[in-house]
Amino acid sequence: MSTDLYVEGGSPATAETDAVVVGLLPASGDDSAPRLAPGAEDVGEAFRGADADLPALLAIAGASGKADEVVKLPARGAITAPLLVAVGLGDLEANGAPGAEAVRRASGAAARALAGTGSAVSTLGRIDLAAAAEGSLLGAYTFTDYRSNGAGRAPVGRVGLLADSTDGDAAEILRTATGVAQAVRTARDLVNTPPNDLFPETFAARARELAEAAGIEVEVLAGDELAEGGYGGVLGVGQGSSRGPRLVRLRYSGGAAPRATVALIGKGITFDTGGISIKPAANMDHMTSDMGGAAAVIAATVAAARLELPVAVTATVPMAENMPSATAYRPGDVLRMYGGRTVEVLNTDAEGRLILADAIARAAEDAPDYLIETSTLTGAQQIALGLRTAGVMGSDEFRDRVAALGRATGEDAWAMPLPPHLRGELDSRVADIANVTGTRWGGMLVAGTFLREFVPADLPWAHIDIAGPSFHTGAPYGYTTKGGTGVPVRTLVAVLSDIAANG
Repeated sequence: MSTDLYVEGGSPATAETDAVVVGLLPASGDDSAPRLAPGAEDVGEAFRGADADLPALLAIAGASGKADEVVKLPARGAITAPLLVAVGLGDLEANGAPGAEAVRRASGAAARALAGTGSAVSTLGRIDLAAAAEGSLLGAYTFTDYRSNGAGRAPVGRVGLLADSTDGDAAEILRTATGVAQAVRTARDLVNTPPNDLFPETFAARARELAEAAGIEVEVLAGDELAEGGYGGVLGVGQGSSRGPRLVRLRYSGGAAPRATVALIGKGITFDTGGISIKPAANMDHMTSDMGGAAAVIAATVAAARLELPVAVTATVPMAENMPSATAYRPGDVLRMYGGRTVEVLNTDAEGRLILADAIARAAEDAPDYLIETSTLTGAQQIALGLRTAGVMGSDEFRDRVAALGRATGEDAWAMPLPPHLRGELDSRVADIANVTGTRWGGMLVAGTFLREFVPADLPWAHIDIAGPSFHTGAPYGYTTKGGTGVPVRTLVAVLSDIAANG
């Protein structure tokens, strides 16, 4: 089930709904009670008219206004709705207003707290309509396809978002934000589908279904087509599984006059055991998320088509299952990649870069203006930047642009260097390049250095390493639920939108 959003035009104090959501800010100065956030003034007035001070009541109930805090109060006739939901926004930004990410997180927390509720009206849209819409849809997300004993409480059915009068075309803002959030939800669904049901063949079929529904051209290569095409990386990684690899190509034209052409590439390892260089058993189940990059690229390409962005997008998505078996590739093997370059395999658990190298070489043949790839590339990303910050590598100017846009969308990203000296550490004894170095240092940067070898020198490119941010194993927070997060769909859509606007 999904939550429906609409723009609410009346006052929240008199709305015919089950709950009203207001934002809270921390106390200021000597005050002990939190403050109502902008947009909730008429609700505060309604409570004062009923001889009640809303901030004081919320303080008694334990509200402080800190981020993600949710406090519920019975309205007791002060407003038409029977329930008031107050959600913390945290501290103001330097400009004296709540930031978009604060609104997004607060809307997500409120949506989760409203599970089982039929309808709600939120004043958070008056602060930032797009952020409130994204947060509401993402916070209300559930994945219950595999629960046979009942799905639990349904997500909130409808949320009316009040819009500021200066928002202009509120309906268009809501349409765009909803399109982006639905793309994130699609990526989450793909990541959360277990690997016995989502393997290369079925993943390719899901990609085809999504793309064709959006009017996108689809090509799927398998078996002999991959061999004849010279996709040695995809075939090598996938040869240990009984379920053969695929390469999916999606093409969105960008309309009549696209501003630029962009190649998107996403790693689609549907399950990663590490192969012969097998992973530890602990937490190996998390490797169901090793296709998070592919899920994001597919979802972002579909979003670009549905939002009719004037930018041509071609997505190249390699899909394989990395399994140990009698037919698996081995440490010491040499693979001949798409385009002819050879790679000595020193570690079969460094498989993502191998299938991505094939995809990069193929995508570069189309002479795009920009190339963006994303993957759960390295555990080293988590060590360097933690579980919520993606590492962005690539050509300096475009790398910085992508990282900045990622931060602006709320998907934290940080630009990382590719020091030239790392290339020498990838020298191979027998091939053009090895897939890992002999040391544990700088693993994320080493992987980026490897990928750079397959990118044409004059092509602006960026790689987004999402090993940590793409899958959340802890308790939900803000609009982030357990399991697949959909990172970096919003970053990719933001980059495509920026290119469409600015070239």
